[in-house]
Amino acid sequence: MQDFVWLIPLLPLLSAIFLMVFSSKLPSTIVALLGTGSVGLSALLTCNLTWQFLQDPRLITVTLWTWIKVGELNANVGFHIDGLTIVMMMIITCVGFLIHLFSCEFMEDDTSYSRYFAYLNMFVSAMLVLVMSDNLLLLYLGWEGVGVCSYLLVGFWYQHSGNGHAARKAFIVTRIGDTAMMLGLLILFTELGTLDIQSIAASAQARWQTGDFMPTLACLLLLAGAAGKSAQFPLHTWLPDAMAGPTPVSALIHAATMVTAGVYLIARMHGLFTLSPQAMTVIAFIGVGTALMAAFSAAVQTDIKRILAYSTISQIGYMFLALGVGAWTAAVFHLMTHAFFKALLFLGSGAIIHCLHHEHDIFKMGGLWKRMPIAFVSFLIGSSALAALPFTSGFFSKDLILLSAYQLEEFGPLLWAGGLLGALVTALYSFRLVFVVFFGQIQTLPDKENGWRIGLPLSILCILSLVGGYFSLPLNNLFPMERDSHPDAWVEMVSIATPLLGVIVAYILFIRTPSRIPKSLISPQETKFSRILFSGWKLDEIYDRLFVSPYTRSTSVLSHEPVDKLYNAVVLINQKLNAWLSFSQSGRMRWYMVSIAIGFIVLLGIAITIPKGFSQW
Repeated sequence: MQDFVWLIPLLPLLSAIFLMVFSSKLPSTIVALLGTGSVGLSALLTCNLTWQFLQDPRLITVTLWTWIKVGELNANVGFHIDGLTIVMMMIITCVGFLIHLFSCEFMEDDTSYSRYFAYLNMFVSAMLVLVMSDNLLLLYLGWEGVGVCSYLLVGFWYQHSGNGHAARKAFIVTRIGDTAMMLGLLILFTELGTLDIQSIAASAQARWQTGDFMPTLACLLLLAGAAGKSAQFPLHTWLPDAMAGPTPVSALIHAATMVTAGVYLIARMHGLFTLSPQAMTVIAFIGVGTALMAAFSAAVQTDIKRILAYSTISQIGYMFLALGVGAWTAAVFHLMTHAFFKALLFLGSGAIIHCLHHEHDIFKMGGLWKRMPIAFVSFLIGSSALAALPFTSGFFSKDLILLSAYQLEEFGPLLWAGGLLGALVTALYSFRLVFVVFFGQIQTLPDKENGWRIGLPLSILCILSLVGGYFSLPLNNLFPMERDSHPDAWVEMVSIATPLLGVIVAYILFIRTPSRIPKSLISPQETKFSRILFSGWKLDEIYDRLFVSPYTRSTSVLSHEPVDKLYNAVVLINQKLNAWLSFSQSGRMRWYMVSIAIGFIVLLGIAITIPKGFSQW
């Protein structure tokens, strides 16, 4: 099977190319079959590979050809398959296939049906290249491919100017992190002489000591790239606006592909990051800070997709928290469970939007639990897993993160307390969403029913969101020895009770006493603080004043071409001088003789008046 590993990313790519070339000549049935079938075949190949790996967990290395060989730089097009790669490939292909199947019905009325599946398949292919690469240069190619595809998909409905703005914002903000990441790769190659992922950790540990400046600098630059792709503070502002794309695209970005790339990068490079405790501390605090900021913003949003977008930022924050405290397995575990329940929630929201005249405002929905039972069950299970209620998939992974954070020697209790507060707010906004949409007063009636292509992915994801926490990940001997998560019993009890408390508060506010609901949870414009939370803590406004406005003003000045005007002035002066001096070319000998005499007299006068010392010099 390992001889055919290269087919897994190639099949979606070939499908994407075929769909782009023959888009105008293919019926929608063939488009759906090619787009979904290629990812489905990749998923089957991945499942077969996973089965073989579980039977015989040996590293699989496949080198296809030498890509670049210049001086000391030797980059191959090759794949490295271990337990972490297997987990990521299963998430990308299997969850991606379910999203493709959902898209067949959700997008069937769109005039750009073929273009949509072409972009979607390129997205999956680029993400597979990213996680399967055996060197950082090929990984960076997949990294940038994911960025380009996200730009195309977020701005898919480019006819609306707001969608184009959201796509440009996502592209530019992530490019900031990508530039920093490239600088990190240059440092690693300059210092270690290799970009091979498996060689970097050994070379780094042989060359540097723990806490040295160069590994810390390289780690911080890689962290900036990871923060941009995974929407972590301060580069997270692009993700809520990325909801401009089709809902299945949001599910793919948030669950199976783009936002998980940063978590994967840090986990893959764990051998380097362990050399920098400073960078690890920064990762932990960025994670818990982002988790809190996004959770509070989600609590006041009214757009169903923006609520889920902020929840993604928050949950990725928990993964960063796990990475920062050295709980590598917990981070990957939560990445997997989050893929299940977040894909479920986004596709569930898509099913609701699909049947409610494309309505996004949760307060214009209500009373849908009888009319849309599949969507109701999906949201109930997905929100329970998101809130980390006991026995759901999210409970096992988030609980492991919180307990690992508590046991950190330095800052442990502080990080744990921040994670607990985030869990409380997460449970509150998760069930605020459930209670308002499905139990509130009926505002909008469904105008259509969802078919099996929507119902089947939701049903499978419901099961995975419930039982995913019982999966055992093939990560043995991949990460350094982690501490056993067995703190005091009261710590674990508090971690379990906190999300339950959030659900109870949401029930009291939105079911038992809806008349006493704080106005800020219904209309975010009611108070100054809720307006701040609703806007994402005013970060977009701050960035606009600090960076965007000065840049646009400078471009306005440059648009008038001040440098060209300077050059034009030099040209004009020379033209004027030429015109003036041309009068001396009269052809009259007397004028020439007089000019020579005058020039001689001037030179003689200058020679007489020059000081003696200056003339000697």
